[in-house]
Amino acid sequence: MDFLRTLRDGTPLFLEGVKLTVIVSILAILIGMLIGFFTCLFRLSKSKILKAISGVYVWIIRGTPMIVQAFIVYFGFPQLIQTFIPGYKIDSYTASLITLSLNAGAYLSEVFRGGILAIPKGQEEAARSLGLSKAKTMVKVILPQAVKVAIPSMVNQFIITIKDSSILSVIGLADLVNKAKVYVGSSYQFFATYTIIAIYYLIVISILMIISNRLEKKLCHNN
Repeated sequence: MDFLRTLRDGTPLFLEGVKLTVIVSILAILIGMLIGFFTCLFRLSKSKILKAISGVYVWIIRGTPMIVQAFIVYFGFPQLIQTFIPGYKIDSYTASLITLSLNAGAYLSEVFRGGILAIPKGQEEAARSLGLSKAKTMVKVILPQAVKVAIPSMVNQFIITIKDSSILSVIGLADLVNKAKVYVGSSYQFFATYTIIAIYYLIVISILMIISNRLEKKLCHNN
């Protein structure tokens, strides 16, 4: 169990993994925010069709393991599409980004919905009585307040997304866990390697937790 040698020899490889892990997680959260926002609006709309679409989407994502979703996106959909487009393939990075984004979107939609529902109904009624349309009321009155309520949960979802990205090494995403497997394959330093990988995750997650705590304090102070 040579920690120093593993740290010295494996660091360049591990840092590549950290970089990809953070990048794919940030992109997934940004895309997930868009998906989650519109899914939230669909669930709050009066349209039964939109409610059904959003409800089924959230139900499927929350009710199935991410690893199964990753296999469907990476192996299943390409096979289906090959029926119409022979030779169609999808790379592991794109499949991972799609899987993470869909997951983040489903959970963020519930975060956004909870934030919007947390705003007193009187806020909307007061805005409407002043002549604001329903759309303007949502954009200018409800959403700014809902975002403040939702920010801590959004940061928490970011943390979850970073940790969940490790699952996607099973479809070849060159993330931190994948790089650890590569290094272990040549060095056989299992304990040292995975202990160091755990420390990398702890550092990244701890930074996000500090940001989350500061945001919460700032928002509480502003309120």
